[in-house]
Amino acid sequence: MDNRWKIIDRLDQLDAITINSSLRPQVLFKHSTRCSISSMALNRLKDLEAGFFDKADFHYLDLIAYREISNAIAERFQVHHESPQVILVKNGEAVYDASHMEISTQELISEI
Repeated sequence: MDNRWKIIDRLDQLDAITINSSLRPQVLFKHSTRCSISSMALNRLKDLEAGFFDKADFHYLDLIAYREISNAIAERFQVHHESPQVILVKNGEAVYDASHMEISTQELISEI
């Protein structure tokens, strides 16, 4: 994972993500390391133009290793747990979420 992505590995990071979403959009990617579709979606997100990463904070969660955090994300932002999943958080609320082949970088860009 490159330095444009912040690794989520502690439950308390969700508080900072929620607070920071009032200042700047927060993109969460819930990745299943056992799923080829998830790897494909992650690669599409990694290939976004560099300037796009200046518009939001990007967070990566290995949901196999941190299932408890994945469940907390679903509960906190009131989205159904899926994998892979992209969630865009603004002002403490999920304003966009997509999973599997529905993950669209164009839609994500337009929402930010």
